[in-house]
Amino acid sequence: MEVSPMLDAADGLVRIPAEDLRTLVVGAALFAIGAIGFLTRRNLILLILCGELMLHGVSLSLVTFGKLQNNNEGQAFTIFLLTIAACEAGLALALVLALYRSARSLDVRLWTELREADVALAPIDAPAAVAASSYGEIPKLTPAGAEPAELPRRNKPRK
Repeated sequence: MEVSPMLDAADGLVRIPAEDLRTLVVGAALFAIGAIGFLTRRNLILLILCGELMLHGVSLSLVTFGKLQNNNEGQAFTIFLLTIAACEAGLALALVLALYRSARSLDVRLWTELREADVALAPIDAPAAVAASSYGEIPKLTPAGAEPAELPRRNKPRK
């Protein structure tokens, strides 16, 4: 099998073969699905699975980029990445067991109850006054651990 040149001298654009482009799209999709799941879930096992999905999306992309460059560096990085993923899975299992034994639930919000009894929670400061902006009313993020004062506004559906 002959490898076609990836750099076109006429316009200087990089040409990626269709099969490699499909593999890169699958890797990006795996990473995106894992990131969305990691940011939206509260179950500890699902968070770990979404993290693993992101790692595998990155490793698929690394192998594909190594193939495009005709070297084995992507495969070498993938071996290191899979080693890290295995260590993460072992540590995550220990954390899951510890949380479930103490709280009988795998909700991540219950981690605050695992702190030592004599250590107080960090105080949440009131947001500092912000100078007026020419952009109008921009929504502000609520500090971690504080309930928002009001629910976010929803845009009215267009007719």
